[in-house]
Amino acid sequence: MERAELLERLRVIIAEQMEIDQSLITESTSLTDDLGADSLDLLQIVTAFEDDFAISIPDEQFESMQTVGDALDRIAELVG
Repeated sequence: MERAELLERLRVIIAEQMEIDQSLITESTSLTDDLGADSLDLLQIVTAFEDDFAISIPDEQFESMQTVGDALDRIAELVG
């Protein structure tokens, strides 16, 4: 899957979970600082990623995801 296609899917998932416009989300967007996601929001976002991509994101990788780009990198690794 192309990186741009992965990013678009992440943007859709994050926008739905955070109830915001997709246009506010870029690779450099911080999930907590820019979007105001708390720990529950992050858990819901990661769970949605796991469901959508049929993957499992280990806790240590989940905790290191600060930006949308970080999440994109991890998911790209896991989906091959």
